[in-house]
Amino acid sequence: MRIGDRRRLRGDPLEYVDDLRRRSATGVMRLPGGGWCLGEAEPAHVLLRGREFNAGRSGFFGDLLPTRAVQVEVGHAVRDVLRAGLPDYRAALASAVAGLPSVSRWPEAGNRLVYRCLADLLLHPGTPAGARRCADRAADAGVVFRSPRVWRRARAEVARARVIAALTEQVRRRRQQGVGEPRDVLDAVLGACPDDLADRTVARVHLMMFRAVAAPVAASLAWSVLLACLHHTPGSPWPWPADQIVREALRHRPIPWMLRRTVPRTTTFAGTSVHAGDLVSVSPHLLHHDPRHWADPDAYRPERWARSGGHGPYIPFGAGPFACPGASVAQTLVTEALTALAEGVHLSVTGGDARAVMSEGIVPRPFTLHRTRTERAPRHREEVSDHGRDAATRL
Repeated sequence: MRIGDRRRLRGDPLEYVDDLRRRSATGVMRLPGGGWCLGEAEPAHVLLRGREFNAGRSGFFGDLLPTRAVQVEVGHAVRDVLRAGLPDYRAALASAVAGLPSVSRWPEAGNRLVYRCLADLLLHPGTPAGARRCADRAADAGVVFRSPRVWRRARAEVARARVIAALTEQVRRRRQQGVGEPRDVLDAVLGACPDDLADRTVARVHLMMFRAVAAPVAASLAWSVLLACLHHTPGSPWPWPADQIVREALRHRPIPWMLRRTVPRTTTFAGTSVHAGDLVSVSPHLLHHDPRHWADPDAYRPERWARSGGHGPYIPFGAGPFACPGASVAQTLVTEALTALAEGVHLSVTGGDARAVMSEGIVPRPFTLHRTRTERAPRHREEVSDHGRDAATRL
């Protein structure tokens, strides 16, 4: 990639890919770093849902798990534990939000909030204190929430090695004791992995799932807060329900930068030929901002989700066989956190900038959140509707 492209990508990754799309006659763009990007719904549907492009194991797990069936089982087991733990998560949110200062720096404060409320689901309270402290340090050191700064990522590797060692010891102990009904994500991973999978490998899978849950939920919460505050007058309550704010944030600023597939043979997308072994990607951002499928796509409009239909492609959690199995649970986790955060307060931001930064996804730039207490009666707690669950993926 040329220096100029790298600088533009770092400055505003979404504007960069928007510009690629504007200059493309076909919607199939050559990426400067190699590979191709599909910016239109029809070829994206073929790539993400076509059997030939989604055979074998998901690249998400790398080579950690031996088969696609095991990958699926792990994903479903983790989803089920998180869903069962939603009441505990909700209770943890109430306590954690009550302890928040009136002024906090985000997205770091949101990262800490989400981690604190998920911690008992990731490693249950009966886990030895040393292992839980190690996990806490990993969350603070950038292992779970990846820093966009290179020097911080280098420092995080030390904490990563320590938490993997601590988790490996927990895997060994739990295997000796036997695992019954899952108490946390580690139990879920252990129960889904083959018995002959190395302890350290199981620990690495747990850490991967740990990050895959906490980081996108925290980033989506930060975007939900930031965008709602930037598009509403400070000092008054938001006019939108929390679930509409979350869905619009996931549309407006989807966390995945690209959804990638390797094509197994020479294939034509929208008149452009790509060769066997080429990396082809779908940009959720481009699909979520396509004026042919969305009304006023560049506008932030949570109220668009008041209707059950009329929406375009919506893939904040991927689509097809490799879509996130916990999409509806993740959306619920974000919505519950936003509801708790806004309960009985007015929220406003200073230093907010809607441009994104690329870390392991599209994350907000730092901003300051102000929470001002109100005298009005608390609102009735919202629940994510069935429509909200169904809307987690649409392509």
